[in-house]
Amino acid sequence: MLEKINSTEDLKKLTIREKEELAKDIREYILKIVSENGGHLASNLGVVELTLALESVFDTKIDKIIWDVGHQSYTHKILNGRKEELKNIRKYGGIAGFPKTNESETDCFNTGHSSTSVSAAMGMAKARDLKKENHSVIAVIGDGALTGGMALEALNHIGSSKTNVIVILNDNEMSISKNIGGINMFLSKLRAQKCYTMSNKKVRNVLEKIPLIGNFLVKTIRRLKQGIKQLIIPKMFFEDIGFKYLGPINGHDIEDIELILKKAKQLNEPVLIHVLTKKGKGYEIAENNPDKFHATSAFDLETGKPKKQKQKDYSAVFGEKLINLATKNNKIVAITASMKDGTGLKEFAQKFPDRFFDVGIAEQHALTFAAGLAKEGMIPFVPIYSSFYQRAYDQIIHDICMQNLPVIMCVDRAGIVGQDGETHQGIFDLSFFKLIPNITIMAPKDFIELKMMMEFAIKLKAPVVIRYPRGGESKQRFNTHSHIINKKYENLTKGNDVTIIAIGNQVSKAMNIFYKLKKEGIYANVINARFLKPIDNYGYVHAIQNTKFVVTIEDNTLVGGLATSINELIAKKHLKDVLIRNFGYPDVFVEHGSVDELEKKYGMDEETIFQSIKKEIEVRRRNNHDFRDTSKKHNSKKLCN
Repeated sequence: MLEKINSTEDLKKLTIREKEELAKDIREYILKIVSENGGHLASNLGVVELTLALESVFDTKIDKIIWDVGHQSYTHKILNGRKEELKNIRKYGGIAGFPKTNESETDCFNTGHSSTSVSAAMGMAKARDLKKENHSVIAVIGDGALTGGMALEALNHIGSSKTNVIVILNDNEMSISKNIGGINMFLSKLRAQKCYTMSNKKVRNVLEKIPLIGNFLVKTIRRLKQGIKQLIIPKMFFEDIGFKYLGPINGHDIEDIELILKKAKQLNEPVLIHVLTKKGKGYEIAENNPDKFHATSAFDLETGKPKKQKQKDYSAVFGEKLINLATKNNKIVAITASMKDGTGLKEFAQKFPDRFFDVGIAEQHALTFAAGLAKEGMIPFVPIYSSFYQRAYDQIIHDICMQNLPVIMCVDRAGIVGQDGETHQGIFDLSFFKLIPNITIMAPKDFIELKMMMEFAIKLKAPVVIRYPRGGESKQRFNTHSHIINKKYENLTKGNDVTIIAIGNQVSKAMNIFYKLKKEGIYANVINARFLKPIDNYGYVHAIQNTKFVVTIEDNTLVGGLATSINELIAKKHLKDVLIRNFGYPDVFVEHGSVDELEKKYGMDEETIFQSIKKEIEVRRRNNHDFRDTSKKHNSKKLCN
């Protein structure tokens, strides 16, 4: 059946039975691709029938369907001309794992972060009304994303303004981790009413076999059952804020979904359709482990086991160390925004249930909640992914740093994360944190230094950021770990030819470059920055003056990060005749691809940096100049990236 489908026009020609067969084919296709390439699995398997129904009833070239987060859009991409391209999804040069407006006109809005779809839908609906156009606007949002304050703000706006928007609540009782909180409890009560709306397929199958009147009976009973449900279920939250509530309905019954979507399409008011789906539907291993298969690397279809054994990573080391610290200090607490497993807090939650708090997908609340805890003498650790920390910037400034509260903000997935692409790359955190007063920013070179920084952060009793990358350590091993002193960098090697200043996991890259340069008779002074803020002004001045050639390396945008700090220092201290080379990411949004591919493209790979340094030194040597006596030939390059 899948071979016959190249567009939504082909889909609309199918019968319900054919669509059910198509759903099976799509699941098999997604399973095959994700098991080979990795990607978001459970969420995509859960919305196959919902997507088929949506795109049968609506026209994706005219109507606007916004997928919240967007990691569940694989079926949508298949139905809208990207069936073959799906084989290269999330690969460098291939299609993205999230909706992208530059891929297709049917991707009407870029998504990637949670709780944004309803706000975008409201904006698009208002634009439609102002332009006097006539099309539907639909936001598809998960129950986990509904815990995000932005989604509730948008629902409030739509309901009070009576704008014609359809919100589909895809309720699978999961986000990435198991949902928690009052909204989840409220939805649980609604789920309990599903006996009034879920079709009894056995009854339907019997009735349909009755000659002449079978189909008529099925339709009559369905209408009667819908009416009974509306009578029995009282007005609830959604109706109280201005929505017409329809549901809950079986999210895997294409016929039922289509019927209710057609009804919603006819209404000229805010509508919320409550759809119950099963995350991981059709693949038993994912159904039983939806959090594990939310996003997965390549795996064996028969067993569900990953093809590559997972190595110890920074998140796991963070979690282990936090347990160790909390055992000795009962003031330590941990906060997550629905990412307990991803940030390494699973065991902490089990060991210290009273000191573990999952606030749902609500980063803003998480940080101000942490501020309140810190104000009363607790020591909160808040691990959140780098790209998600962006969502709580005001809270960090206003509620934590203005009051100089000892909240320890652990920035996971910092730097390039790879296949998830521009919405998830953690290349801005050094820059946006650096602008805030009263904050200390650190990045460890390896696991041992991460543990040391966690201990140091507790003693500092001030707002602290510790940022670390996705995955594990590099192959480079460090034999020494000097004591962490506030503002002080760590000198790893001595050399008079070039000063290389690196931060975080880029320090191992700097050391590899050091060994390559040494083979060429070039001797580098390698510095592990440790601190982005505050920086060791006196120490850097001395090191830079010694070589007159400085190289900075960071897995952050060059704007506002380590490069900016060092360049500003050189200008402020009026250091003369200094040649500068800054290596980081340009002022762009970095696309998806493997880390190696993206580093190569943006000149951040080890070989490119090595060759750049070597070339500069060779030019100087050919001209018989000592680095500390720079010639006029190079004056034009001074203080330039």
